[in-house]
Amino acid sequence: MSTPVGWQQHREGVARLLTSYAAIPPGDTVRLRKKTSNLFRPREQVATGLDVSGLDGVIEVDVRGRTAEVQGMCTYEHLVAATLPHGLVPYVVPQLRTITLGGAVTGLGIEATSFRLGLPHESVLAMDVLTGGGEIVTVMPGEPLFDAFPNSYGSLGYATRLRIALAPAPAYARLRHLRFSDVGVLEKAIAEVTETGEWDGEQVDAMDGVAFAPDDLVLTLAHWTDEPGDQWPSDYTGGHVFYRSLQQRETDVLTMHDYLWRWDTDWFWCSQAFGAQHPVVRAVWPRRLRRSDVYHRLLGLDQRFDISRRLDQRAGRPAAERVVQDVEVPLDRLGEFLTWFDAEVGMRPLWLCPLRVSREAAPGARPWSSYPLEAGTTYVNVGFWGTVRVGDGAEDGPTNRAIEAKVSELGGHKSLYSEAFYSPEDFDRLYNGDNLRAVKQQYDPDGRLTSLYDKAVHRR
Repeated sequence: MSTPVGWQQHREGVARLLTSYAAIPPGDTVRLRKKTSNLFRPREQVATGLDVSGLDGVIEVDVRGRTAEVQGMCTYEHLVAATLPHGLVPYVVPQLRTITLGGAVTGLGIEATSFRLGLPHESVLAMDVLTGGGEIVTVMPGEPLFDAFPNSYGSLGYATRLRIALAPAPAYARLRHLRFSDVGVLEKAIAEVTETGEWDGEQVDAMDGVAFAPDDLVLTLAHWTDEPGDQWPSDYTGGHVFYRSLQQRETDVLTMHDYLWRWDTDWFWCSQAFGAQHPVVRAVWPRRLRRSDVYHRLLGLDQRFDISRRLDQRAGRPAAERVVQDVEVPLDRLGEFLTWFDAEVGMRPLWLCPLRVSREAAPGARPWSSYPLEAGTTYVNVGFWGTVRVGDGAEDGPTNRAIEAKVSELGGHKSLYSEAFYSPEDFDRLYNGDNLRAVKQQYDPDGRLTSLYDKAVHRR
C-alpha cells in the first residue's frame, strides 16, 4: 500500500514548482524537467525546466466518498497502490504503470473500462493547473480550460492536483476470451456488450481484444468478482505471457492487481523485440525488470545510438519506418480499417479497445473541445506498435501519413502521443485549433508554453 503524502507535502511541492518557474528566464519556453516519458515522439531535455519532483504522489483517499486527491505527476502504479487496498480504483487505469494521472488526462489515456466509463479525464471532478502565465488556477468541468485540457499535452498548462472519482474494485477479474473469424461478427458482439453491459447474462465490467490475423480475433470480457470460482488465479509475470493466453484459453482468472497490469509486464507483446519472451532469456530476466518503463529505456538506447538502423544496413535490409500509433475509428468502420491496414501496412497483432465518451453534448457539439469524439458513438481504439520496411529514399513517414489519411477518411481520430504529420490546416480542423488558441491566449498570453501543433508535429 502506498502512503498518501498529505496536503503539507503537496503545498511544498507546488512551492518548489513555482520557484522553478520563476527561475526560467523571461521569454524562454516553459517545459517540464523530467527524465522519463511515455511519449513516442522526440522531446528536448532541458536543464532549467519546471521542477515537478514534489508532485508525484497521492495526497489523500476519501474511501467513504470514493474520491482521491492526486498530484499531477503521480503514476498510476502509485495511485493504484494507494486505492486498491481500499477496494477502489480509478475509473480507467491505462495499461502501463508509469503513465501519470496528469499525463493520461492531458493525453487521453484509455483502457478496457472505457466502453462504459469513458476516458480518464471524464472522472476528474476538479483540477489545479499551472498556466503558462505562472499562476495556479482551479478549474471545473464546463469551464473553457478544463474542457480544452484533454488532448492538449501540456500546451495549455500542467495539472498539479486532480480530484478524481473512484470505482469499486473487487478482488478478482474473471475473463472470457471469445474467438471470432469474421470482423463483422466481432463488431456485433462489441455493439451488444456496449449497449447491454452483458454477455450471455453476465455483467461485463471491462472489454478489449486482440486482432492476431484477419480470421483470428479475440474479444476479452472481464467480470469483477470477489469469488474466483474453481480456477486458480493465473500469473503472467513469470514464465507465461498474457497475450498468448488469449489464443490458448477460453476462460481465466486474475487478481485485480494483475489484471490492471496484465499488459505492462510484456509491453503488450513488444517485449519480444528485446528477447524477453524467449524461455531462456525470460528465466534470467528479473521479474522486477520485466515492465514497460524498462523496455522504453532500452528503446531509447537503441534510438540514441542508432543500433537498429546500423544492424539493418549491415544486413542489407531496407530502411524501416517506426509505426507506433493508436487511432480511434467508429465501430461500424472497424472492418474497413482492418482490411485496409492488412493490405497497406501488414502489422499484427493489433490491440482493440472499444470506447464511448460518457459526457453528453448538444447536437453538433464536441463533448470535449480539443478532441473530436462524438457523444453516443462507439469507437474502437486500434493500437499498433512496431516498424515497417519502406526502403531507402522514402519520404518522411509515408506509412504514418497514409494511416492519418485513412483514419480521417473513416471519420476516426488519432492520438498525439507519437509522431504526427498533419498540415496546419488539417490539424486545426481535427483538433479545434481556434478554440485552443483562444484558451491559450487567456491563460498563456505571452506564449511561454509550446503550442500543441509544435509539440505534436514539429516535435518541439
